[in-house]
Amino acid sequence: MLVHLSIRNYLLVESVELDFASGLTVLTGETGAGKSILVDALALALGDRAEGGVVRSGAPRAEIAAEFMIEGLPALAGWLDEAGFASDDGTLILRRVIEAGGRSRAFINGSAAPLTQLKEAAEFLLDIHGQHAHHALLRPQAQREVLDAYAGAQAHATAVGAAWHAWQAARQQRLEAETHGQARQIEREGLQLAVEELNALGDDLARWNEIQTEHARLAHVTTLLEGSHALIEGLDEGESAVSSQLGEMSARLDTMQTVDDSLGEVATLLNAAIADIAEAVHALRRYAGHLNLDPERLAELDRLLGDMHRLARKHRVQPEALAALRGQFQSRLAELAASDDLDALQAKEEAAWAQYQSDAKQLTTQRRKAAAALSKQVTTAMHELALAGGTLDIQLQPVSEPRAHGLEDVSFLVSSHPGLPPGPLAKVASGGELSRISLAIQTALSGVAGVPTLIFDEVDVGIGGSVAEAVGRRLAKLGETRQVLVITHLPQVAARGAQHLRVAKQANGGFVSSNIELLDADKRVEEVARMLGGLKITATTRQHAAEMLAG
Repeated sequence: MLVHLSIRNYLLVESVELDFASGLTVLTGETGAGKSILVDALALALGDRAEGGVVRSGAPRAEIAAEFMIEGLPALAGWLDEAGFASDDGTLILRRVIEAGGRSRAFINGSAAPLTQLKEAAEFLLDIHGQHAHHALLRPQAQREVLDAYAGAQAHATAVGAAWHAWQAARQQRLEAETHGQARQIEREGLQLAVEELNALGDDLARWNEIQTEHARLAHVTTLLEGSHALIEGLDEGESAVSSQLGEMSARLDTMQTVDDSLGEVATLLNAAIADIAEAVHALRRYAGHLNLDPERLAELDRLLGDMHRLARKHRVQPEALAALRGQFQSRLAELAASDDLDALQAKEEAAWAQYQSDAKQLTTQRRKAAAALSKQVTTAMHELALAGGTLDIQLQPVSEPRAHGLEDVSFLVSSHPGLPPGPLAKVASGGELSRISLAIQTALSGVAGVPTLIFDEVDVGIGGSVAEAVGRRLAKLGETRQVLVITHLPQVAARGAQHLRVAKQANGGFVSSNIELLDADKRVEEVARMLGGLKITATTRQHAAEMLAG
């Protein structure tokens, strides 16, 4: 659960440190005081997109840090360990820094992290229900997603979508093979001819550099032989050969050394030179012995290089790339062979269709079971929220043809009063009724969700009186099993909180800022009284507020 939130230089907030408890926490304040700032700041710490405009005027950067206790969340602990953010003390700290210029940085347990990882971590931690969340329920896709979430079938729904796309791809591949068979046949014949030409070069196709080297050697073998013999003559066999001269010099040095033994180092160097010359002569004789005039091999290499240059020009590649090109042609031929096997393509399409049907039917079963349970649960909640006699009927309507989302469309039909036929949410429910139905659905989803913290941002807008009392009771009940944070303008909801935070604007030196304060018992009476009576707070109002808090 969320245990601490630190906000610095964010919009109207200069600096605030907030500790959170379990159960229901309410956040109140006058209109325009900035109640939603807390939720917006928390959303940034959880990976929402940031802009430079959120930095408080005159400050270089904004910083938000959220600390969570994560004991009892093994899936999150495993994710953190795999991602390299493991914590030894059972806490998780998500931090976001936004520069005034718009650049932002994110951190998980003190280590830099991309926003995608902040968002992934957030999925384990909390859900935020915005004040306009109920409008999303008007969309069929959102209704289907709500049902799948309640059924715990999101992963299965994703698998159905993947199976549908696989079936469509197999079907398209089969249709293309049937429609473009002649064009593919022409392409295959051209590729086969090209591969045959390349195969005619055999293993030499991959020996371009070696063949060039051998050709150069054979083409200049006379020059190489003459040069080798001349070097041998000059070094060892001629009248003034270097080896003979060095031998004479070595003998003279030996004589000199008998007079002055300090010439020993010079003698060593000279003897080494004599040995090196002898080794060089031996290597040259060995090299010359392997040089042979071979006009037939030279002609063969001329032909081979000519063929390789011709094919390289034909296919517009360098000669050394011909071997890789042959591999590409062979791969494409294999693809064409597979795509032209209509029986295999038909079998592949049928297998993909069977997989889709199997997955989709299982999803339908899950949805039917969940639709009955969710309809019953939300209908009961509607009665608690002053919609007595109202019902929610979740219908599964078979589609005319298979879709990526399954074999049925999901429709939420509602009747807000007894005797009225169920109809679409958009046509039947008023704004206030839709808000209450949305709250009933959201709390129903919260009962099956795995996240420990739920945040409701003024989802109680448009209601009051006994309905507001029912909403407060329902949120307090939810707070018995989850950590719940509610931004509210209703005293009936505020009075149900186990913890109460108040947001207020204050002016200081020409700057306006928002301050968030944890209220004690006396201040809670004053705040609830303000919410009940407006600007003028009387003794009667305070007494009423105290009674609400005591109840």
